[in-house]
Amino acid sequence: MDVPADAARRFLVTRQMLAPARSVEGGLDGVLAVLARLGSIQFDPLSVAGRNHDLVLHARVADYDPGWCDLLYERRVLFEAYNKGLSLVATSEFPWFRATLSVASPRILTEHRDVAEQVLERVRAEGPLSALDFERQHGGLVDWFGASTNVVRAVLEAYTVTGVLGLARRDGNRRYYDLIERLLPADILAHEVPLQEQLRHKLLSRYRAHGLLGISGGGSGIFSGLGTAKPDPARGHVGRTTLREQLVEDGALVPVAVEGVRGKRFVLREEVALLESPPEPPPSVAFVPPFDPLVWDRPLLGSLFGFDYVWELFVPPAKRRWGWYVLPILFGDRLIGRIEPRINHTDASVRILDLWWEDGFDPRRAEAFVDAMRAALCGYLRFAGTTQLEWPPHLATERRLFLTRT
Repeated sequence: MDVPADAARRFLVTRQMLAPARSVEGGLDGVLAVLARLGSIQFDPLSVAGRNHDLVLHARVADYDPGWCDLLYERRVLFEAYNKGLSLVATSEFPWFRATLSVASPRILTEHRDVAEQVLERVRAEGPLSALDFERQHGGLVDWFGASTNVVRAVLEAYTVTGVLGLARRDGNRRYYDLIERLLPADILAHEVPLQEQLRHKLLSRYRAHGLLGISGGGSGIFSGLGTAKPDPARGHVGRTTLREQLVEDGALVPVAVEGVRGKRFVLREEVALLESPPEPPPSVAFVPPFDPLVWDRPLLGSLFGFDYVWELFVPPAKRRWGWYVLPILFGDRLIGRIEPRINHTDASVRILDLWWEDGFDPRRAEAFVDAMRAALCGYLRFAGTTQLEWPPHLATERRLFLTRT
């Protein structure tokens, strides 16, 4: 298929359940409907403008309440697994997410065998424990995903990656670990899936989450955890390229060429009809978080949306063009700006630190934008649990333009 650029944009926002924004019926079923479409939702504990998974759901589910996701997690309807980063996945899919190609995790458990045995023995005897429940193991630190941490924390994470432990609950950002057999139903644990089938399922899940990914992922870690593109006999892996070719041969993925976008793209077979005739998106506004699947592929944002997006968390403050937790603003099928909100739980307010419009976009002249932006701000205030919205002095024009009444 050869796909015009405008059709590809309309397709993406529609299948991402963002056309219009916040249109999925609320409640637990709404959360599960989004998860069914995306396959998994990336988790991030930072709660500056809201946690990433909550923001992903808020953009799609009407009057989303973070308690809905927490309740599904407590009921073990959802669990945390490493997909693209730490992600929320339906518990029923655990058999396809239990294997790992990690070299670091087995190595850590081997190198620190004594600590690992003690940790596991205590969890088995006492139930859910956090890293703070253990005395810090003095001595060398372990390099865990690029950051130094104490040995106990590294061991707990290694056990989680290898499927021995699971996350029982969270207390803020503190994680409590328990034996996986005490967390998930026996029939799910007993379901064994071959490694290649698991990796193929995970690879398909990345295409399923985004909707129009290519081969390389633009170097942004989209295919992390899935091994090398070429075969890796040492780990019994046929390679991502072979797995993707199998998905194409079986008809699960259909290759397409998108106008103005380099390289082949792939769409799910059941979404080909939508790609052929995507509807015109209504004038709604969504605030898109940094790990939303819509913005996974940064090069695609540049070529298809003309939008340069960099998450500036690791950029020195003096070199930032925008801010360190900035949300792209989606209007219809266009990314037209960025907003930097902060939720202040102390005084129950939301502060807008800054707002940037893309070159050539005038919010006063864009048809239906003002009302759509007001609706998005009101929705965000409800999400934050407040009616107080504070603007900085230099955004006085925007404050008057988007006056909100909740």
